Amino acid sequence: MTVNVAGASVRKDWDTYFMDIAYMASTRSQCPRRHVGAVLVQGKKLLGTAYNGAPMGVDDCSEAGCMLVEEYEMRVVDGQQELVKKERCVRTIHAEQNLLLFTDRSDREGSTVYVTDQPCWTCANLLANSGVTEVVYDRPYLKDSEKVKEMMRQRGIIFRRMEGFAPPPGTSLQS
Repeated sequence: MTVNVAGASVRKDWDTYFMDIAYMASTRSQCPRRHVGAVLVQGKKLLGTAYNGAPMGVDDCSEAGCMLVEEYEMRVVDGQQELVKKERCVRTIHAEQNLLLFTDRSDREGSTVYVTDQPCWTCANLLANSGVTEVVYDRPYLKDSEKVKEMMRQRGIIFRRMEGFAPPPGTSLQS
């Protein structure tokens, strides 16, 4: 609850409310590198929540260790090609992927996804074909940021970062 200067309580706006819920979902994650949460909303109706982690019934990274792989991507920076190394865990299913797995296509049509972190390239591709019309995130993911923004623009999906958002106390684990 937010309190204004006169001491009266003020309701949170809908963006803050749903992003708070995404952060609360992220607290279920066992990932030692980053907790990510996502929620699916249609209008003002919450349709699903998800977080990142290993498949059900499989040891997660806190039990079995991260399963990291290195990938390389060619990027053009100032007219020069450069090879960029990326590292990712392949044991973990991302929050956005879990959200899409556990919600119905009909619920996603015209909906908004609130996610604690800007989607990676793979998740952005899945979201682009999922039926959602808006993706709202808090923390940027610089490795894929520009190409994800461009793809969302081309797809006509509203893609925006929540400016000035502060996660609820005790919910933010990032590396």
